Amino acid sequence: MDLLTKDLLINFLFILLTLFLVQMVYLIKYAYRLEEIKKWVIGIFPVVSLILCMLLPVALEKGFVWDLRWIPFILGGLIGGFRLGILQLLLVLVIRYYQGHDVGFYVTAITFIFIGLLVFFLSKYYLQMNIKQKVALSIALIIFALFSSLFVSIHIFGVSLDSIFWVKYVTIHIIGMFISTLLWEVIQTNFQVLQKLVKAEKLQIVSHLAASISHEVRNPLTVSRGFIQMLYEGEATQARKEYANIALQELDRATEVINDYLTFAKPAFDIEENININEEVQHAVNIIIPLANMNGIQVKLSAVDHYYVAKGDRKKFQQCLINIMKNGIESMSNHGEIKIHLNYENSMIHINIQDEGIGMTQEQIDRLGEPFFTTKEKGTGLGMMVSFSIIKEMNGNIHVTSEHGEGTCFSIILPVYSVIDRMTQDNHFTKMG
Repeated sequence: MDLLTKDLLINFLFILLTLFLVQMVYLIKYAYRLEEIKKWVIGIFPVVSLILCMLLPVALEKGFVWDLRWIPFILGGLIGGFRLGILQLLLVLVIRYYQGHDVGFYVTAITFIFIGLLVFFLSKYYLQMNIKQKVALSIALIIFALFSSLFVSIHIFGVSLDSIFWVKYVTIHIIGMFISTLLWEVIQTNFQVLQKLVKAEKLQIVSHLAASISHEVRNPLTVSRGFIQMLYEGEATQARKEYANIALQELDRATEVINDYLTFAKPAFDIEENININEEVQHAVNIIIPLANMNGIQVKLSAVDHYYVAKGDRKKFQQCLINIMKNGIESMSNHGEIKIHLNYENSMIHINIQDEGIGMTQEQIDRLGEPFFTTKEKGTGLGMMVSFSIIKEMNGNIHVTSEHGEGTCFSIILPVYSVIDRMTQDNHFTKMG
């Protein structure tokens, strides 16, 4: 191994060190519950490694500065998007200018601006890809970026470059990008696991609390309600009846909260039955329409050609749908629409509930389903917590996408056990009638 190759590998060590630094910050955040460490953590890897690579380059030759800056630049742009990418682009241009505004500077300016715009465009798709697609895209971009630099150097500025060195340079870039992409995905996966562990700890505490006190609290509530009901129905003044009615309403509200706790403490269904998803969605829409009309909200349910059957507790599934639709209505002012669309794909039914409300930040989305976390002024967070628990018990999951100020889409994804053609089923019912 020649000296230049060793220097390139040392340059790659800077990238690995910053990746391990990010992992350490994530672990500290989990261990000490440091909520103030937020999205800026992802900027540590690309920004710090980019600066180290450029300030401690491999070699300076023919007006060129050789280093591995392309790796953090491309990965940072794909991961962090436009804002982080612009910061990196400015850093590259400023540092390279002070290293010398020679031919290499102009090659850097042309290629990094061009590749940067391409990376910014692809970043919105990158986060939705699987690991294989991410690796393939990052490697394809690094190859394209390096050969773009080669093309600009030779055909625009007329600079000849050593072919053997160039082959080594490209090879180490490809290997480095492959390892860096995999390590970053491992770090992100570990962090997501840690987040789930934190949430699981909180949910377990609430579960034990609910199981231990809910029954004891509900029993005196039931007795109190019975006596107040007798007072309300007996001989009393109008004022006392009004007071008794208010007391009954508040007791019922308290009972609903206790029931939510019990639902979470005992998520297992009492009965498991076949659920016609279409009928339950339509039933939930019928229940929620009066509330929507009171708030000037339109509810639109798209028609489908098939009936989809899942397994679970029908009443609890209705409760989940109503909770999500109700939250959507409450997130909007006195206008707007809630659109509900069913999409069947790969034996899974996607129930998409899209509102036009105030939306949520990514941090709020990540905390959905936690006990006592809510975006409403007078909410408890129990409704959403119970909804997540119900869908999980049905072997499904809830995926949330939102833009602050633009609205939120809840996608309930459930396994489908049978699909029935709607026309055939309706004709069968007609004949039976």
